[in-house]
Amino acid sequence: MPTTKKRSSGKDAISLLKQDHKKVRQLLKRFEADGTEELLGEIENELKIHTTIEEEIFYPAFHAAVEGSEDKERLYYEALEEHHVVDLVLPEIKAEHEGSAEFEAKGKVLKDLVEHHAEEEEAEMFPKARKAMGAAELRNLGARMQERKDELMNGRNNRRRAA
Repeated sequence: MPTTKKRSSGKDAISLLKQDHKKVRQLLKRFEADGTEELLGEIENELKIHTTIEEEIFYPAFHAAVEGSEDKERLYYEALEEHHVVDLVLPEIKAEHEGSAEFEAKGKVLKDLVEHHAEEEEAEMFPKARKAMGAAELRNLGARMQERKDELMNGRNNRRRAA
């Protein structure tokens, strides 16, 4: 693996993920106030890109760094399962009619799931990752994650299953 520093984002992995969390929270807040299929599509796209970079890059690095620590490994497996639940809820929302009670209720559940997931990562996983991985590794991961995010945003090489 090259040791040259990439400057595509200038952020470490945790800062990049927190930035994504902030953007998705803002979109979910807008969705709660004025839920439209178009906004749901934007949320879905942001979530797919975010979860892909977590699952392909950040989570495996976190898991390797904390291997053998039952408490920290629990966070890893819970995060994967929370992604899975979001993958189940999104198509259900899309199947409902915009403006219906079901559409709004499922949208609220999505918002609750995503906010819980982000809060748990920020309060528990990220501090443990910062301690276990160190600044240099987190910068390296951040550069790799930004590169992968750019690929996904440009529609290239989407290896993750569609929700």
